[in-house]
Amino acid sequence: MSSRHLVDPQLLPLLSALPSFELSVAALPTIRSFMPPASEPLASVIASERLVPGPEGAPEVRVIVYQPRQQHGLAPAYLHIHGGGYVMGSPHIAAARNQALVTALGCVVVSVDYRLAPETPFPGPVEDCYAALRWLYEHAAELGVDRGRIAIGGESAGGGLAAALGLLARDRGEVPVAFQLLVYPMLDDRTVVRADPHPYVGEFMWTPENNRFGWTALLGGEPGADDVSPYAAAARATDLSKLPPTYIAVGALDLFFEEDVEYARRLTRAGVPTELHVYPGVFHGFDLAGHAEVTQRFERDLRDALRRGLRPAAASVAR
Repeated sequence: MSSRHLVDPQLLPLLSALPSFELSVAALPTIRSFMPPASEPLASVIASERLVPGPEGAPEVRVIVYQPRQQHGLAPAYLHIHGGGYVMGSPHIAAARNQALVTALGCVVVSVDYRLAPETPFPGPVEDCYAALRWLYEHAAELGVDRGRIAIGGESAGGGLAAALGLLARDRGEVPVAFQLLVYPMLDDRTVVRADPHPYVGEFMWTPENNRFGWTALLGGEPGADDVSPYAAAARATDLSKLPPTYIAVGALDLFFEEDVEYARRLTRAGVPTELHVYPGVFHGFDLAGHAEVTQRFERDLRDALRRGLRPAAASVAR
């Protein structure tokens, strides 16, 4: 059933311009080659590359650090995790947004270049993200960061990893997290095997077929099994209590619409302060259309949510 008639009219030119793609092991190297390269940082931002200690027995983790050129006192920090279905992408995908956040909020952004599946299946990617979070916390003074105001977040698979990282950080009790920013997060492998799929989601950008490939690559087996870890698919967690305040944004035509709304519902039932934004007429990755009014509203909402989440009062622990 087509959903094109439901698409925001200002997003239709993007649909016409975007090539369709089908993920496979054979196609993955070519698709990865089209990922954007590094770009020059804004004049107001200092960008640097670091290699931080990886998980035990694993390689170092590359991170890109964006800092305000003019910083006064300790700044909040945002650990960013890029999207790409767990199988592609790099920190450079969200470089423009991350630098805009640094400029607008005066925060430090650390973007993680985690290892990709299928070469590195679960738990490698989330453990890389945890290693970066721990490094950020332990080197907060060096980076000029307030240890009590560290947020985590990301887009799509990055949002899924951020949600899993939130669970991991809560359960290990080593690094306090003040806020979660989950942007159309990829949370639930069971969406792949649903018997009653939503008839109006997943037609554009990120399809059910690509979703199956991404989850299979991450899990190293078929999605939907009974033993999938919540640190791989955060929606599998049975206990969502004591997680940090959370912001979730998703489009009504996004394949992840129902799993994201359900996760938000469950967070509220667990006593977690949760803000959910659903954008009508919007499909996965729509924010590539920077000219569209809905994209501009989405970016403002995201930025304002992170600003609120990183206020001193949002910190759950003392420095």
